Amino acid sequence: MKHFRISIIVSIGLMLAAGWWGYSQGGVSGLLQAVWISAVLGVLEVSLSFDNAVVNASVLRHWDDFWQKLFLTVGIVVAVFGMRLLFPLLIVSFATGLGLVDVWSMAIATPDKYSEYLTGVHAEVAAFGGAFLLLVFLNFLFDESKKLHWLGWMERKVNQHGTESLAVLLSLLAVFACVALVGEAKKYSVLAAGVIGVAVYVAVGWLSELLEEDEEADAANDAGKPAGKSGNGALVSTVARGSFGGFMYLEVLDASFSFDGVIGAFAITSDVVIIMLGLAIGAMFVRSMTVFLVHKGTLEEFVYLEHGAHYAIGILALIMFASVRYHIPEWFTGLSGVIFIAISIWSSVRHRRHAIQ
Repeated sequence: MKHFRISIIVSIGLMLAAGWWGYSQGGVSGLLQAVWISAVLGVLEVSLSFDNAVVNASVLRHWDDFWQKLFLTVGIVVAVFGMRLLFPLLIVSFATGLGLVDVWSMAIATPDKYSEYLTGVHAEVAAFGGAFLLLVFLNFLFDESKKLHWLGWMERKVNQHGTESLAVLLSLLAVFACVALVGEAKKYSVLAAGVIGVAVYVAVGWLSELLEEDEEADAANDAGKPAGKSGNGALVSTVARGSFGGFMYLEVLDASFSFDGVIGAFAITSDVVIIMLGLAIGAMFVRSMTVFLVHKGTLEEFVYLEHGAHYAIGILALIMFASVRYHIPEWFTGLSGVIFIAISIWSSVRHRRHAIQ
């Protein structure tokens, strides 16, 4: 329960804020409606992002306490206010040419118009998120250090022949297929968004490797120094180790997940304040769930859980590509992830029983 204590406290504060906002807009009935909708949005965000929490945990378990705490403090601020509020505002600002203050005024005064603009750039955001998430899935699938293969010989064969270069190639081909689904007016912008999604993934990976190399070089240099002579280089190395690249990776991954939640939230309410507060509640619990999975060693206990989460992300990537033309219900998106997670847990339990016998 201690892992969720902060999330519960913050969620109560967010619910009170939602109630205050609802009361200021429509009295007691507005208060009750605002509290209810924010709770529903919180549950929606958790259901859509549980696979995100598992993947986060697979990265976070290798970090030290400093980076885990940073993920829960700075990371949650970025996730709540950056990805759930500022990111959509920036997108609408870019699409309309308006300043952020004007876009915020539009979101408060004419939320339907704001929603229309936000939905209008869904294809571009879906192409970006789909490309990034597909690379996340493919690089996990092709990871040669992976010892366990959930789908047996078939996954083992794919793993043997897959490389990072092939993952990039397949993702670019998926982007080109996505471009074919949209009209002429959208083709260039969707292509650019998809290519940027691939570029961001490659750039984050390069940055992470670069920082890890610097850390190893610093460690080698420090090993030959007398005690107490490490200087500021060791401190810089500790702060800017490879986990910084991982931190950026998780934030971009969260951005890819969060926009679908923002778009889906407008099907429930057009009040941008309630949307932000409700999704923030969900984001808090996803973060706490991530740390809970790490501290409890859940990924070690349920060995296929990480596999299930990555396959869910692969399906989500394909759904995002398809959504540039076809409407995919939010319940289907959330349910597909839950099914993969459930099957992976069942497979993990079977694997553990066979190991004991």
